[in-house]
Amino acid sequence: MATNVTLEEVARLAGVSTSTVSRYLSGTHAVSAEKKAAIDDSIQQLNYRPNLVARGLAKGRSMTVGVMTQEILSSFFNEAMRGVEDGLIGHNYEAIFVSGHWDPADESRRLASLLGRGVDGVVLIMSGLTDDVLERHANGMPTVLMGGHTKARHVHSLGFDHYDGACRAVRHLVELGHQRIAFISGPSDRLDADERHRAYRDTLAQAGIAYDDQLVASGNYVAPGGVTAMNILLDRGRPFTAVFAANDDSAYGAMLALHRRGIVVPRDVSLVGYDDLPHSSYCIPPLTSVHQPLRELGREAANAIVALIEGRRPPRSALARLDLIVRESSRALPA
Repeated sequence: MATNVTLEEVARLAGVSTSTVSRYLSGTHAVSAEKKAAIDDSIQQLNYRPNLVARGLAKGRSMTVGVMTQEILSSFFNEAMRGVEDGLIGHNYEAIFVSGHWDPADESRRLASLLGRGVDGVVLIMSGLTDDVLERHANGMPTVLMGGHTKARHVHSLGFDHYDGACRAVRHLVELGHQRIAFISGPSDRLDADERHRAYRDTLAQAGIAYDDQLVASGNYVAPGGVTAMNILLDRGRPFTAVFAANDDSAYGAMLALHRRGIVVPRDVSLVGYDDLPHSSYCIPPLTSVHQPLRELGREAANAIVALIEGRRPPRSALARLDLIVRESSRALPA
């Protein structure tokens, strides 16, 4: 049976040493194209299936990595998770995904559950856990925080410059001639949301535009929240010609609310989002948005967690650069 095929049999058929096959399968050393082809052919003929569990146990590992998201159904988290998954596959690790649902208590419980399952490391995507809680869980457990920052000593963080990205979005609207710019914010207790709000205020101030709290409403990073926030802004009666939404899901909801009121984007109101999710290219109109390289950062997080698991220092990482992708949802204010 295929499960009984050994590494030695694969090597014998391929005409190479067992150590060569082992190095090739682990990806730890380069193997010549000729030997690679011979090994691949041998594996196919014998229907060899490497026992990754046994290999992991020999190293004292489970060959699994826990990945904590906030919402598995979110397009934002899907992109990030796909990047982590892609990166782990290249190292023969499998991911176990769980969601915290924006609830720190739930996050803490789910994280404890992952640790109890014997994962070799943990990747946290946009975690809302405090530094103290992160420090406690990460003590003795390789941990990578993706998309955020922490002072926890035992956590390796890979973040975005949320402030700079939001400045780009608001500056774009100012440069188009907009003075009355509304803002749909994210959750008030999250650093990334606070940074985007701070960038909105600062960019307006730099342009000589007074901050008006009546032009700000919370969307909480979800599409229904974007609908509610836009309706609040419209019902207040404060005129505005443009809107910056703290994330694309909020922008999608805002666009729907505007549509229901007969307000056309961008003819009547320009709209800019943040994340540049795949759906943003296919909105009507396509959404101008700040691009976050989520999949790329996910792969980087996977490489970092594997390095930590294997006792290596992960590569140093600067804040990921964010670019504004201009599409049809924003336009210059008519003279």
